[in-house]
Amino acid sequence: MPVSSSMAPSYAAVLRTRYACRTFGAALLGRLSYGMVSLSLVLAVKETTRSYAVAGTVMALFGLTSVLLSPTRAGLIDRHGPRRALLPMAAAYALLLTALAFATAQPGTSGILLGVLAVPAGACTPPLGPVMRTLWSDLVPHRRLLQRAYSLDTVAEELLFVTGPLLVGLLVQVAAPSVGIATSAALVSTGSLALVSSPAVHGWVGRRKAPAGSAPPDGVVSDLPPAPLSRRLLYGAPGLRQAIAVSAAAGMCLGAFDLLVIAFADAFDEPEAVAWILATLSGGSAIGGLVYGAVPWRASSRLRLAFLAAAMGLTLAVSGLSPHPYVLVVWAALGGLFVAPALTTAYLIADECAGPATRTTAGAWVNTAYNAGSAGATAATGLLVGRLPLPVCFALVAAPAVSSAATALRRPRRPAPDAAALHEREVGRASGRER
Repeated sequence: MPVSSSMAPSYAAVLRTRYACRTFGAALLGRLSYGMVSLSLVLAVKETTRSYAVAGTVMALFGLTSVLLSPTRAGLIDRHGPRRALLPMAAAYALLLTALAFATAQPGTSGILLGVLAVPAGACTPPLGPVMRTLWSDLVPHRRLLQRAYSLDTVAEELLFVTGPLLVGLLVQVAAPSVGIATSAALVSTGSLALVSSPAVHGWVGRRKAPAGSAPPDGVVSDLPPAPLSRRLLYGAPGLRQAIAVSAAAGMCLGAFDLLVIAFADAFDEPEAVAWILATLSGGSAIGGLVYGAVPWRASSRLRLAFLAAAMGLTLAVSGLSPHPYVLVVWAALGGLFVAPALTTAYLIADECAGPATRTTAGAWVNTAYNAGSAGATAATGLLVGRLPLPVCFALVAAPAVSSAATALRRPRRPAPDAAALHEREVGRASGRER
């Protein structure tokens, strides 16, 4: 729905937009499932198998298939729309989670069976976040208002991943962990159904062709249907590549930070400080995201992304020099101020670089890069801790965020003529037409 340019770009204006509250609320309800399912699954598998190794393996299988196949699932939604693609995904995901809940409720369930159920469950995870960000682009096309909407979305998503584990902690006091998995299934199915029934989804236009003879602007992904977005990243989307690089670096930085905080607190024999440090990181991110969305920035998205990535990395690197865990609390809060703004800017750039027919996929690539970076860095940091001094570890894990700033500063260029010609020839072969 068009937004009047005279409308003040405030968070209230975002929520007053027609269908915004209904659509956003449905998406958040479904996404709360993602905040609960990881901890519920680990606890439930551990309870039934009595093995941390099996629990970790099942969770890894679930997480890897969910992360790595995210762009593919988003591409299906770009091509077929939420009603034809999102609903079957959500239904399959909910059914598989229900099967996992039932299996983990039985003592002594085989770890192999749980792994067999976890792989397709992860593969079917519905991309509610990318879908909601695409819908924001349709609901509030005014760019300043869209910045507010994306900031609000990023902050809300972060708070869901804080609230979800807390709810699981309360739930396991009165019920088995398998109930948390079943609750996650109910949340995602209810939220997905409510989302696709929103009038905001009615106008979703699947994959559309660009007008004949038209050329996409700098950094924009063409909407030619035969070529997958992953291939077009090599030809015409430098802005999107930069957003993906920064998102991956942010994921690496923050995924490793969680583990380093535990090691730091253990070194000072202050394990209770871990919760405070991570809570202030999330709190700083929420505050930073809300403030960032409220400012009418004059600098380009590219420059803002470079500054935010560098500031986040440098702050978290310096935090490793803290003389005490409760000093680290302050540095974590300062570093958190740049987290949500950096991710918001990356999603905004992805939206700017993608055509109407590839917005969901582009956002999913940014999200996938963050999650993959986080998982990979956590594993690598586990090998570093104990072998290197902690301040050195902090500096190493912050380095990708700082170095990614240089990538964000690189000015997008049009693809070289020979690359563009090659791309056109490949498109022609794929569609069976002579060029």
